[in-house]
Amino acid sequence: MTNPKEPTALDLPMVDPLPPETQKYFDICQDKLGMVPNVLKAYAFDVEKLNAFTAMYNDLMLGESKLSKLEREMIAVVVSSINKCFYCLVAHGAAVRQLSGDPQLGEMLVMNYRVAPLEERQRAMLDFATKMTRASAEIEEADREGLRTHGFDDRDIWDIANVAAFFNMTNRVASASAMVPNAEYHGQFR
Repeated sequence: MTNPKEPTALDLPMVDPLPPETQKYFDICQDKLGMVPNVLKAYAFDVEKLNAFTAMYNDLMLGESKLSKLEREMIAVVVSSINKCFYCLVAHGAAVRQLSGDPQLGEMLVMNYRVAPLEERQRAMLDFATKMTRASAEIEEADREGLRTHGFDDRDIWDIANVAAFFNMTNRVASASAMVPNAEYHGQFR
């Protein structure tokens, strides 16, 4: 188990002092979220790596997409559930609770998204993300066509695939480094 004051089990201290732009970003996180997410602190040993991570995250999760922010967070939780990533389940489970206004939905997605009362479109999206996570080499045109029949266009499929792939990568980094979720996440939006 890591030291709860450290974001990971690795001895990679944050750059000190942080560059002014990074400190400003952390201050914005503190103001908006009431904390600096530990994933950001973990990457802050190398500001270039932190910037690359946050640029990709912000583009995928907050950028232009026909997928709602909630749908993207749902993908994050379902992928993280399959990968048993404690950090991402806690952090993105809180985001699902916040964006949906439904604490039960967050718990259902963490445990088994198939029990959640989802639109058929969302279930198809999560089925695709699940297949990507479990057996990406088995994705076929029929899988993409299945998404199209639920109203997703090729750009949407690209977005689903990229969000699922991003969380498959981050889940593995978080698990390998024993990344600890911020305690604040546990009680949020319940």
